[in-house]
Amino acid sequence: MEELIKAAKKARLRAYAPYSDWQVGAALKSKEGKIYSGCNIENASYGLSMCAERVALFKAVSEGVTDFEALVLVSDREEPAAPCGACRQVLAEFALTLPVFLVNLQEKVIRTTVEELLPAVFWFKK
Repeated sequence: MEELIKAAKKARLRAYAPYSDWQVGAALKSKEGKIYSGCNIENASYGLSMCAERVALFKAVSEGVTDFEALVLVSDREEPAAPCGACRQVLAEFALTLPVFLVNLQEKVIRTTVEELLPAVFWFKK
């Protein structure tokens, strides 16, 4: 867990957040033990922004990895921040039972899962 928190904190420092001034970092650990990190990246056209957890997930998937062990999300809020609805849905596509650890800079940790965060997941299966 410490390694994931450290990676998410490091990723948070690379966030590009000139509009919200809210830096978020994520670290996603694959079943093989590799860590994929991501930070939020904002855009003046706010809908084109990307959240940290999707950046980490997309990096992993783009390298052929779709089996995950845990996700850590770090923000500088007093209470640890949860993923937005879009991130919850994207994470559910690959890892519905994935443990998610929401952490603030003081290392207050809230443990949950993607399924708990998104109990009514949208599925389109043929």
